[in-house]
Amino acid sequence: MAPKVLVSDKLSETAVQIFRDRGIDVDFQPNLGKDKDALLAVIDQYDGLAIRSATKATEKLINAAGNLKVIGRAGIGTDNVDKDAASKKGVIVMNTPFGNMITTAEHAIAMMFAVARQIPEASQSTHAGKWEKSKFMGVELTGKTLGVIGAGNIGGIVCDRARGLKMKVMAYDPFLSEEKAEKMGVQKVDLDELLAKADFITLHVPKTEQTANILSAERIAKLKKGVRIVNCARGGLVDEDALAEALKSGHVAGAAFDVFAVEPATESPLFNLPNVVVTPHLGAATTEAQENVALQVAEQMSDYLLTGAVTNALNMPSVTAEEAKVMGPWVKLSGHLGNFIGQMTDEPITAINILYDGEVSEMNLEALNCSVVAGIMKKANPDVNMVSAPVIAKERGITISTTRQDQSGAFEGYVKVTVVTDKRERSVAGTVFSDGKPRFIQIKGINIDAEIGQHMLYTTNEDVPGIIGTLGQTMGENGVNIANFTLGRADRGGEAIALLYIDDPVAADVIAKLEATEMFTQVKPLDFDV
Repeated sequence: MAPKVLVSDKLSETAVQIFRDRGIDVDFQPNLGKDKDALLAVIDQYDGLAIRSATKATEKLINAAGNLKVIGRAGIGTDNVDKDAASKKGVIVMNTPFGNMITTAEHAIAMMFAVARQIPEASQSTHAGKWEKSKFMGVELTGKTLGVIGAGNIGGIVCDRARGLKMKVMAYDPFLSEEKAEKMGVQKVDLDELLAKADFITLHVPKTEQTANILSAERIAKLKKGVRIVNCARGGLVDEDALAEALKSGHVAGAAFDVFAVEPATESPLFNLPNVVVTPHLGAATTEAQENVALQVAEQMSDYLLTGAVTNALNMPSVTAEEAKVMGPWVKLSGHLGNFIGQMTDEPITAINILYDGEVSEMNLEALNCSVVAGIMKKANPDVNMVSAPVIAKERGITISTTRQDQSGAFEGYVKVTVVTDKRERSVAGTVFSDGKPRFIQIKGINIDAEIGQHMLYTTNEDVPGIIGTLGQTMGENGVNIANFTLGRADRGGEAIALLYIDDPVAADVIAKLEATEMFTQVKPLDFDV
């Protein structure tokens, strides 16, 4: 059955057609997002939800969406999506951060021109029949210093455009390297230096715990007198009350805001102040940008639902379609390794250590880690997946560590998972053979070569004669067919293990019969999603 997607906001017909062309069953109801009750009543029918800003993907909605796998936001901002609730539910949240980069950057430049030359006020005055030429004395951009807070995708475009305007550009961004800054032709500075020297300041960062109120009252007081501030990024980055006071005092010469702490913004301390330009969150509001983000979200959601490729996800590592093809068997192996240990471990896990050897160490380890953790958590929560598992692990205080190493043995690559509890450490390793099938190659340090089946039986015992016969006879007498039988031991007469791949689950009475022989120290039935 084809995946089913609901489009509950206004996306272009071209974007909707992309879903259809990719074989997705799409339901286009562009006004449904405004009716919370109606949306809540039908959401459990869909695998995907494509939205803009009108639909509010609340915790209540997400919890009611029994089949939902992905929410795609056509645009950058995902304030209308409860990402914590989505992660706990195992729903991927995607956005389209690149479709409106040019548009948003151009809006910031336009706002900078507008506040530099007081264009809106001059236009309004002229429309009123006044000719107040001497009233509107502006400043040039050429030769002025622009301070860019956040030199990522959009901030980088603003830097490039500003250099074209012959401005001196300095950038504050903790993730900007000196080498990258040199290539961009900008001066990398700390925030205090930017505040002290910039004639214009433009913000291009997301709103996080670190960036909220980044231009606080204290920092606004440090600004160069006569500075002009532009914010086309996110509301809440600037203390609007403190900025209003600085504008009234003349310490700040002007401001241009497209975003506000509370939206829709029907009132603000910045409204009706002289030389303050305000627009209603128009950064992405061009025909080209709206079309681009709609097309991108349709492609991204289709890729995920059809191939497992993850692009621009906010709560899961991205995996390209090409990576998904190569990594598919390794993702499955990682899940099996985690599932094995999860089923074997009864006490609380405090740490998960994952070793990647050889060719697999060059892959997308974040995605593989998620698969391991999801496998481990399945015993406690059958509904867990690669999105929700890391959230659950974090809530439980489990630390996850990763190690890469060059090829160190006979296999071109392998994965080894070790879990730590207060009582013990337990490890299992596996690889993917050339046929694409995953294998267990080591359990508790004992080498084996075991094919992985849906139903398996794991036993441990002292290495003595009669184990194989007892296992075979007991299985045969109880009608359990053995598809594959793997043995391994540490040393002669030492600890030994057996892993049986069987056609059907082993009944509890069969387990009891094996335990009654007193030949086994452990008898454990296992199940895997194969």
